[in-house]
Amino acid sequence: MTRESAITKNKSSYIRTCTLTVLAMLAFAGNSLLCRLALKQTGIDAASFTSVRLISGAVTLYFIARLRQGDAIASGSWASALALFGYAAGFSFAYTFLPAATGALLLFGAVQATMIGYGIYMGERLKSTQLLGLLLAISGVVGLLLPGLTAPPLASSILMLGAGVAWGIYSLRGRGNTDPISASAGNFLYAVPASLALSILFCAHASMDQEGLLYAMISGAVTSGVGYAIWYRVLPELKATHAATIQLGVPVLAALGGILFLGEPLSLRLVLASLTILGGIALVIFDKSP
Repeated sequence: MTRESAITKNKSSYIRTCTLTVLAMLAFAGNSLLCRLALKQTGIDAASFTSVRLISGAVTLYFIARLRQGDAIASGSWASALALFGYAAGFSFAYTFLPAATGALLLFGAVQATMIGYGIYMGERLKSTQLLGLLLAISGVVGLLLPGLTAPPLASSILMLGAGVAWGIYSLRGRGNTDPISASAGNFLYAVPASLALSILFCAHASMDQEGLLYAMISGAVTSGVGYAIWYRVLPELKATHAATIQLGVPVLAALGGILFLGEPLSLRLVLASLTILGGIALVIFDKSP
């Protein structure tokens, strides 16, 4: 291979990685926008949205796994499926009242805090800069949730933080998986019974219309199923610190989408909290870089 062809190949690989990364982040932000849009402007309820999303995601990921591996049978585990269900259910019910940007900020803040906290529990030691970053992130969450005219609903905020913890656990359990797409297909499939039980539990409040059903299916099949497949495809090409840092851009994308498509306001409280939380987490992550 000539030097020129090697440079061209590396450039092509870099462009592909960047493109896939951007698509994955748009998918993650799209989940927040689709859920908020469905629960705010259509007739679907949170439990039904959760069930349709998980079923659509399971079907999509299963067929993606089949296309990649022929007759592969979806793997997965019940423990991971439970964490996935906890994330999806908390996510949907929280977005009944939370704006898209606030929800995404709380979600990804909790995800990163869970993974950082696990590292500390396993014996990792924080440098002084990392400790400062962790304290900044915590103070940002506290500042966002303090009572006031622009404070988000406390119950919904706690649900979203719980969803973030569940997603962090799900991510930690999936680290090192040799076939993450097949495992995700299995986990989505195993989470379906729990979501159906949730729908039965809330059947008295069940409602659905064509538009809400469509948003839930897109959230499950496209922004979850295809989005996760893209993310797992590009993840091996990213350093762990880069992957974690890139995800911090999701709340920003969700905020922009909320303003453009949902007419949500951007309050000073949210801006300051975003800078504090994301900046604090970034300090922790960047100081882990070699």
